[in-house]
Amino acid sequence: MSVLQSIVLAIVEGLTEFLPVSSTGHMIIVSSWMGITANSFTKTFIVVIQLGAILAVVVLYWKHFFRTFDFYFKLFVAFIPAAAIGLLLNTYIDAMLERVDVVGFMLILGGIVFLFIDRIFRKSEEEGITVINYPTAIKIGFFQSISVLAPGISRSAATIIGGLTQHLTRKTAAEFSFFLAVPTMFAATGYKLLKFYKTDSAFGRDEVTLLLVGNIVAFVVAIFAVRFFIQFLTKNGFRIFGIYRIAIGFIILTLYYFHTGLSIV
Repeated sequence: MSVLQSIVLAIVEGLTEFLPVSSTGHMIIVSSWMGITANSFTKTFIVVIQLGAILAVVVLYWKHFFRTFDFYFKLFVAFIPAAAIGLLLNTYIDAMLERVDVVGFMLILGGIVFLFIDRIFRKSEEEGITVINYPTAIKIGFFQSISVLAPGISRSAATIIGGLTQHLTRKTAAEFSFFLAVPTMFAATGYKLLKFYKTDSAFGRDEVTLLLVGNIVAFVVAIFAVRFFIQFLTKNGFRIFGIYRIAIGFIILTLYYFHTGLSIV
């Protein structure tokens, strides 16, 4: 992987990580297009650059992280289901991450849901709740755990839909999805780094450079992406994301079934 390739992937990560469009699906297309070789480092890189996106959320919403411990307890409660499933079904999840066709189908399925979700939860948007309690947090956590089971579902999409089912406004559901990404991504990144260390010992100088560049770029891009998403979502809803997911899903399946060498990095 070159520095330029790491920058391109980081831009894709920053743009898509917090949008309900599946960053995994986009990584498949972009990495395949650039001809990046799938190995232990590239797989680790894709996960570790999420740290940059995490910092964007912390910077933009820093006041929320310095209020009360109640905020952290709710995040922890919501984080538990995905963490438990991730540990219990680790082998299954790793196997699913190699299924490009699953990514495509999940993108399309989720896209169809988003075509109708604004109509289904119209009343929630008009009379929605803006304060999250513990029962709501744990239920959103279970929705997040669904995204762990199959790539392409999108963690962001699952948690936002979970929030809407609990009658949260679109803005509140999206923001809690951002907050929940912090412990979730930290855990995923820590696990991936530990796994890489056990199998490959350590990063070389070039690999450290790629990780630093990737995180910085992902951080800057994610700041703009998060701001855009909240403003766009409040005004326009989810339908456009549904159309986009369906289009990307069909692109992935077309490339996959026509044997273009498409693979997950």
